[in-house]
Amino acid sequence: MDPEEADPLPNGPEQAGTIGGRPDGMKERGKWINKTEFLLAMAGQMIGMGNVWGFPNLCFKNGGGAFFIPYFVFLFSCGIPVFFLEMALGQYTCEGGVTAWRKMCPMFEGIGVAWQIIAVYLNVYSIAVLAWPLFYLWNSFKHPFPWSSCHNHWNTDVCHNQTSGRADWSFLFNNTDYDDMDSNLTWRGSSRSPEEEFWNNRVLIWSAKDVSLSLGNMQWELAVCLLLAGVVCYFCVWKGVKYIGKVVYFTTTFPFLLLFILFVRGLSLPGAWEGVKYYLYPDVSKIAYLHVWFDAATQVLFSYGLCRGLLTAIGSYNRYSNNCYKDCLLLCILNAATCVFAGFVVFSVLGFIAHEQNMPVDDISVSDWTDQAFVIYLRAVSLLPGARFWTVLFLIMMFFLGLGTQLLCVESLVTAITDVFPHMLRRPGRHEILVLVTGVACFLLALPLVTEAGSEIFHLIEVFGASGMNPLFIACLETVIIGWVYGADRFYDNIEDMIGYRPFPVIKYCWLFLTPIICALILTYGLVDAWIYMGFFTLLGQAFASLLALGPVVCIIVLALVALCEKPDGVITPSRDLRQACPSKPRLALCGRVITAGQKPAHGKAKEEQLAMEPAGAV
Repeated sequence: MDPEEADPLPNGPEQAGTIGGRPDGMKERGKWINKTEFLLAMAGQMIGMGNVWGFPNLCFKNGGGAFFIPYFVFLFSCGIPVFFLEMALGQYTCEGGVTAWRKMCPMFEGIGVAWQIIAVYLNVYSIAVLAWPLFYLWNSFKHPFPWSSCHNHWNTDVCHNQTSGRADWSFLFNNTDYDDMDSNLTWRGSSRSPEEEFWNNRVLIWSAKDVSLSLGNMQWELAVCLLLAGVVCYFCVWKGVKYIGKVVYFTTTFPFLLLFILFVRGLSLPGAWEGVKYYLYPDVSKIAYLHVWFDAATQVLFSYGLCRGLLTAIGSYNRYSNNCYKDCLLLCILNAATCVFAGFVVFSVLGFIAHEQNMPVDDISVSDWTDQAFVIYLRAVSLLPGARFWTVLFLIMMFFLGLGTQLLCVESLVTAITDVFPHMLRRPGRHEILVLVTGVACFLLALPLVTEAGSEIFHLIEVFGASGMNPLFIACLETVIIGWVYGADRFYDNIEDMIGYRPFPVIKYCWLFLTPIICALILTYGLVDAWIYMGFFTLLGQAFASLLALGPVVCIIVLALVALCEKPDGVITPSRDLRQACPSKPRLALCGRVITAGQKPAHGKAKEEQLAMEPAGAV
C-alpha cells in the first residue's frame, strides 16, 4: 500500500463544506503507512499467550496430536470465514465495530456494542496478564530466586524443594487430592514446589476457600506492575495506528526471536524428544468427547481475535483497495503455524521434566496455562545452566506476547468510541486523552484481579466473558446477518469491488450454513456445561458470571428492539453512503434462484447498470 496512492472514497463523493470527505477542523482518520505494519500489528495481537500457552495446554489435556483434528476442523469451517468477514467489514466500511454494523444493518448495531463489551473484558484480562511477568522479572534479579526456596514467609509446611542435588518433581504428578471444585480453584496436595507456592501464595495471594468474590487484601507490588504495564501500553498507543505501526516492528518480531531461542534450547534438553513424541502422537479416543470440540472452538475464537471488534477496527485503517483476502489467509496460516511451533517449545520442556522424574509425560499434572507457564516451565528453566539468563529471557518473552494483544485491544476500543462521536473526538489532542481515559478505566477495573479473590475473578472473566459462549453466540449471529440479511452475494460484490476478484466461494457457503450451524451446536453444549459449572460458585459468583455472559447478549437484543421501534421500515437497509458496485443484483442467490432481492438502483441508472452487467457479445 503506497501511502501516496490515491484511494477511492468508499463512502461516496466528497460533500460541500468538507475537506477530503470530512467536516472542516476534523483530523484525518488515518491509514496504515504500509502493508508490513498492518500485518505485524495483526500478527502481534494474534500470537499471544493463547497461542504459546493455551494451545499446547489444550493439546496436553485433549490427546496430544488428536487435538489437531477438532482445532483445524473448526478453524477452516468457522475461524477463517469469521476472520475474513470481520476484517473485510472494517476495510469496506472504514469504520470501527459499532458504526460498521450501524451502516451495514442498523437493527444489529448491538453486535458492535457487544464487541466493545468483550473488548473491555479483554483489556482488563490482558493487562492483569501483563503484570505477572513484570512482577516475576523484578524478582528474578534477587539471589536466589524467591520461587526456588521454601524458606519464605509465604511458604507452608508442605513446600518441598530439591534434595540431594537432584530436583524433586513429585508435586507435578497425579498424587494429589482434589475438592469437588475445579483444580485451579482449590487444591490440597501432599507436597508443593516453591514455584507453586510462590505463584499461589505470593502472586495470587490465594487464601479464599470458596468462590465468594470477597476481595480481601490487595497485592500492592502487583498493583504497581499493573500500573507500569498500563503506562507502557499508553505510550505505545497514544498516537494511533501510525505510531503503533512503528512499535510493532519490535513488539511482534522480538517475541518470535525469543520463542525460537527457547525452542532450540528446549530440544537440546535430555528427554525433550519424549515430550515431542507425546505432543505429536494422537490419542484419537479423546475427540469423542464434546468438551474437546468446545475447547477447540473457544481456542480458535480467542487466539484469532474474533468477535471482539478488533479485526474490524484495525482493518478499517487499510486502504479500500487492499487485498484483505490474501492478508486473511496469510495471517491465519501464520497463527496456526505458531500454535504448532509453540507446542514443540512447551512439550520439549515437559519431556525434560518427565525424564528428570523418570515418569511418563502424561503423568504430569497441569491445571491450566498459567500453571504451565509460571510453575512448570519456570521451574524447568530455573534448573538449566545459566538459569538467570534463561529465566529473564522467558519472562521478557511472556511480557511482549501479552503486550502485542493489549495494544490492539485498547486501540480497537478507542477506534470504536471515536467513530461513534467523530465530531467530538477526531480533533487535535482528543485521541491522546481518550486513550488515557480508557487506560485509567481498564487499570481501575483490573485492580480487583490483584486481590486475594483475583484468581477467581480472572477465571470468571476468562470463562464467561472473554472467551467461551459470548464469542460463539456472536460468531453465529454475525454470519447469519451478513449471509442472509445483508446478503452473502452482495458482500461478495463489495469485496470484489475492493480487491478486484471474488474470493473462493466456500467461504460464502460457510457464512450461510456451516459456520452458524457448528457454532450453534457447540454453543448448546457450552450452555449446558456452564449451567453445571456455575453450581460451584456462591450466589454472588453466579451473579457476576451471569452479568459477564449476558451483558453482550442483552445489548444486542435491546438495541434491536429500539431500532424496530424508532424506524421499523429501514432496520435492515444499509447506509446509503456505502459503495455498492451493482445495487440491482440479488443480495443472495442459491442454485440459480433469487433468495433475497437486490436494492432498486437510482432512477436513470438502471439501464446503464444492466448494460454494464451484460457480457461483451450481447446484443
